Amino acid sequence: QVQLVESGGALVQAGDSLRLSCAASGRTFNSYTMGWFRQAPGKERDFVAAINWAGETNYADSVKGRFTISRDNAKNTVYLQMNSLKPEDTAVYYCAARRYAGGSSYYTKVDDYSYWGQGTQVTVSS
Repeated sequence: QVQLVESGGALVQAGDSLRLSCAASGRTFNSYTMGWFRQAPGKERDFVAAINWAGETNYADSVKGRFTISRDNAKNTVYLQMNSLKPEDTAVYYCAARRYAGGSSYYTKVDDYSYWGQGTQVTVSS
């Protein structure tokens, strides 16, 4: 079965950097769009970034220029490099994968993705 496991979350200070990882198993994800979402307490799960099979990327306006999504197909792993972190970046970060191969990096809705990890907590103190 498909499994996504996030890691790398931590408590950091504003301005720090952090790299999240998402290890996928159960199938090869090279051909699938992968995404990162985040959910703060009491709020909806929001799109952060996505990367498609061709390496094309898409970002939420709130993280553009600070976060970078990448993938290592040999390791079946997706990363989210987060720089210049702000307190408002505090949330549980989730990795997600599309059910079907191909497509763009412009899948930004929760319903666009079929597979989810358990989440990793990122806390940014001021």
